[in-house]
Amino acid sequence: MSSSETLTSQGYIQHHLTNLTLGVHPEHGLGFAHNSAEAAEMGFWAINVDTMFFSILLGVVFIWLFRKVADNVTAGVPGGAQNFVEWIVDFVEENVRGSFSGKNPMVAPLALTIFVWVFLMNLMDLIPVDLIPHLFGQLMAVLGADPHHVYLKVVPTTDPNATFGMALMVFFMVLYYSIKMKGVGGFLGELTLQPFGKWGMPANLILEGISLLSKPVSLALRLFGNMYAGEMIFILIALLYSGGVVLAGTAGVLQFVWAVFHILIITLQAFIFMVLTIVYLDMAHQEHH
Repeated sequence: MSSSETLTSQGYIQHHLTNLTLGVHPEHGLGFAHNSAEAAEMGFWAINVDTMFFSILLGVVFIWLFRKVADNVTAGVPGGAQNFVEWIVDFVEENVRGSFSGKNPMVAPLALTIFVWVFLMNLMDLIPVDLIPHLFGQLMAVLGADPHHVYLKVVPTTDPNATFGMALMVFFMVLYYSIKMKGVGGFLGELTLQPFGKWGMPANLILEGISLLSKPVSLALRLFGNMYAGEMIFILIALLYSGGVVLAGTAGVLQFVWAVFHILIITLQAFIFMVLTIVYLDMAHQEHH
């Protein structure tokens, strides 16, 4: 870190796992949190600025890239960018056709958005853990801030607020289409009449209610847990760089190996989030008799 103060291993890890949080502190008023404890004291309305910034930035990058390719699409020999985008679109469309049996023109664009956006957010995990936070700390030091009190997490999907936000939007869409396609009575019937019929309504409601509520929870925690664990491993490997030449060389090898393996993880997690969204929406469109 760019300060005379030396961080311990625990402090280094904690620094990398703390978001840049803006909120109202009970004692200090509006401002950025100086540590994770202050961030927690800011309560529900605090905003993780880094999560918002990088997720929106990557969403803009996604829209810009696909729009640029669409504006320059050609029926002749396509370029590399067009080939890549067409491959992604075909891949998503194939999965939608295989997992969604209803008719809804919104599902395929939604699946494409989820897959590419989540993949880009996950991809930030491959950037060296100290690079962007260190540069940001240097910038804030020029402005008079203490770098040890400047936090920045660049991987939005390591923040449960982001993963739960996306999962809840999927959940609300599932509720909306369940009621739209089946009516209020049909939706309530699914919750109360299955699997034991009308004589088992209390048990049905408990079982089906748990099953319904578990969808956004599992969707959010699966993505968050995998990305958080991956980020933690990168942080632990980065600690080895301060242990001398031998450990630094070992860290370089481990970082490369884990990064190569992590490419599979970040792609798989984006794919799982997309597929489960398609499956949940398919279930919402199906009528059970």
